[in-house]
Amino acid sequence: MNRRTAFLTTLAVTTALTLTACGSEEPDAPAKGSGKETVPTALASSAPASDGRPAVELPSDLSYTFDWPKTGDKEKDAVLADSEQFIKAVDQAIVNQNALDKAYLYYYEGEAAATTEKFVQNYVDHKAGITGSYRFYAPEVSVDKDGTASFSYCEDQGKAYVKYLETDKIEETEVTAKSYVSYHTSLRRDEGKGVWVIQEIVSQSGSEKCRP
Repeated sequence: MNRRTAFLTTLAVTTALTLTACGSEEPDAPAKGSGKETVPTALASSAPASDGRPAVELPSDLSYTFDWPKTGDKEKDAVLADSEQFIKAVDQAIVNQNALDKAYLYYYEGEAAATTEKFVQNYVDHKAGITGSYRFYAPEVSVDKDGTASFSYCEDQGKAYVKYLETDKIEETEVTAKSYVSYHTSLRRDEGKGVWVIQEIVSQSGSEKCRP
């Protein structure tokens, strides 16, 4: 199963932040197929703390590709850069099994932060982590003069999986239309921090525009 699967199914019904991917599976339902691997201790993906931002460090069994080139516009490029960090920061919280990990809380506020806490806590409750490769593409960003922005993008979750920490069991399923997810985020420029923070994020699994 892909990393965001049923862990968000119950949350998606009641919240605006719906990072669902694989749809209707229940959290405790047996998955199709499995594998095992030793969790590496080396860190493959990291961003050092700078300008007051918390460091984001991820294990080497996670890899990311961001196919969204710079636009040449300073603010738009800042949205793209901060978006990379908030994506990784949420995954760090899952890896750390910490629903209040300070890195993602730096980039989320209000209801978005509260819902992300529930999202991460669901992984913690199931003693589950994530592994695999993630690709993000098809960015569309706009910045308004009032200090707000909108950012839409796609994610390919075809090689991203849930990993159960007590057994190192990795749940795998075949790639389907639901492996391709579209996201739309609403952001606000936090002048005190100097970053774009998430106010709302919604998603659609099986998005036609994100399919290859």
